Amino acid sequence: MLKRFFDTGWTLLGKVKYAVTLFGIGEIVIFNSYRIIIIIGIIYAILCFILGWIWLKFGFYRTEMEISNMFNPFVADVRKKLIGIPIKDTFK
Repeated sequence: MLKRFFDTGWTLLGKVKYAVTLFGIGEIVIFNSYRIIIIIGIIYAILCFILGWIWLKFGFYRTEMEISNMFNPFVADVRKKLIGIPIKDTFK
């Protein structure tokens, strides 16, 4: 479960990792300071874990999956045929 928390946070912060990488490259090239890079990496990893925990704990993941299921033709067809839930046809 710990890996799931981290992976979810890593996915949510996917765009931020590029900024952190550019900052790290600049820090090494200009200042040769590895200590700051290691500290920022640890903070980033902890932030990924905490954000993933929040995302799963408070139901944002379920909401995200339900929204994606609204636009999935397979899920709409299964719900309509097997369960009998009328789904608004968004694909026509």
